Amino acid sequence: MNTRITKKALAGTVGLLFLAVPLAACGSEDNDGGNSSGSGDSSSQSIQYVAQITDLSQNKGSTTAVKLDPGFLQALTDLMVTPSPFKEAKLDGDTISFPITGGNVGLFEPGTTPDYVVGQIQHENSGLNLEAGGTTVTVGNFDVDPVASIVYGDVAVDGKVAATSIPIFRLNGTTLKPPTVEAGQDVVLTGSGVFLTQGAADLLNSTFGIDALSQDVKVGVATITVKP
Repeated sequence: MNTRITKKALAGTVGLLFLAVPLAACGSEDNDGGNSSGSGDSSSQSIQYVAQITDLSQNKGSTTAVKLDPGFLQALTDLMVTPSPFKEAKLDGDTISFPITGGNVGLFEPGTTPDYVVGQIQHENSGLNLEAGGTTVTVGNFDVDPVASIVYGDVAVDGKVAATSIPIFRLNGTTLKPPTVEAGQDVVLTGSGVFLTQGAADLLNSTFGIDALSQDVKVGVATITVKP
């Protein structure tokens, strides 16, 4: 599909499925979200960053990669849904990666502040196609909010914009490993589980005429690699 997912207002009835998706309590362990149990703390203002990058657009070669879960891949196979990379994304075996194109990120020492990963990480002009029965759903232009533990993005169905900047994935930051930060080396954050939001699952179910997907579906495990 060559149509770019553009930043437009919500369009089409498919997009309405996402309006009821709650964002409250995304950071709690009960909802498989959050890089900790908290949701922000003013004390972080007096704590020094372990690493801070104010403009990720300058860090060429940085990526967010998701190692797709075997259960998710098997579910797609059973449902006869074929995944493929969209535009700048790359699919290598069971891992799909998206170039980081902008945003900012700050890392605190784990345990010193409730949310030790803050900022936003943007991935313009890349995404994931899911095709079945002649219908293609494209999700892309991902924007990761590590504090809310939500990945926002745009959705197109057969090249037509269905929704923009809506929650597509939720992150389980309780499994996130401590970041590796060394002078002159890549900053790596890995281990965060990636799950569908219920709204995204409802959209896919409705579009493909199935009922097998839910917010409990684990898509994979994310690794964010930021070049120095």
